Amino acid sequence: MAERESTVINTDVNQKDPSEALVIAVTTRAIFNLEEEHKLYLEKGKEEYARHQKDNQDKPLPPGTAFAFIQAAQYVNKKILESNPEEKDLIDILVLSNNSPESGVRIVNSVKHYGLEISKFCFVSDEDSTAYLKSHGVKLFLSADRTDVCNALRRGVSAALVFQQEVRAPSTQLRVVFDGDAVLFSDETDQVFQEHGLEGAVQYERAMEAVPMGEGPLKAFAMHLGKIRKKFSQEKSPIRTYLVTARSGRDMGIRAIKTLREWGLAIDEAFFMDGAPKGPILTQIQPHIFFDDGLHNIQGAQNVGIPSAWVP
Repeated sequence: MAERESTVINTDVNQKDPSEALVIAVTTRAIFNLEEEHKLYLEKGKEEYARHQKDNQDKPLPPGTAFAFIQAAQYVNKKILESNPEEKDLIDILVLSNNSPESGVRIVNSVKHYGLEISKFCFVSDEDSTAYLKSHGVKLFLSADRTDVCNALRRGVSAALVFQQEVRAPSTQLRVVFDGDAVLFSDETDQVFQEHGLEGAVQYERAMEAVPMGEGPLKAFAMHLGKIRKKFSQEKSPIRTYLVTARSGRDMGIRAIKTLREWGLAIDEAFFMDGAPKGPILTQIQPHIFFDDGLHNIQGAQNVGIPSAWVP
């Protein structure tokens, strides 16, 4: 049987131990702006796309939505190794691509051009490349393809859909914003809200206050990020995490805080928006990535230039 996955090791960076590291897989369209190339692929087919990539292999691709996020992850690794050169609990970024290794040369060259700390490139010929996520120990998968993201979530891997946009590079400190329900937490309260309205959801939360919420699709990623975060004091941490939720602090905030405490997940700042738009607070935070399950919140974040990832 022909090999379906071809892995290219990036010898320009130190390789991480995937059993110890926080492994994040990103697709090429999440890191770079490949919208024109993708359009060519859809309109003219795979061969024309491959020819275009080969002809332009020495022309670096422009940065995409997850670009600044990867740079900030690189900064976290630098700070970890400064305090302990033997540390293995690092962030490991790999690229998962449906490109052939031949047309992927431009991707590898672009990564090296920008000095991105990406350890491996996995070129997969399968229709469903997410089948390889578990074998690489991936804890978070970022893709610009909705089917990919849904397949990854079905396989039990934290995943989110990245929307292409121009991204300003915020501070070097890695800033990650999580929504609560259906992202960090399960969607149990959302379901009560759909059936019984806000009053029903508030009553449910009061009755369940002492019971921690179920796990959401991004809990595993948040927990590993939190573990790395604990290596530093709050003042010196290269990671800052936020909870920005539509819940009201007065009626529905207590259970959220108790759940985080029960999990041992320290969040630096929590904002209970009581249904207000999230855009203004995100403008203040300037995160490298914002995870939310509501497309209206993603749209609002994009409108103020915040790199966003939808958790379907």
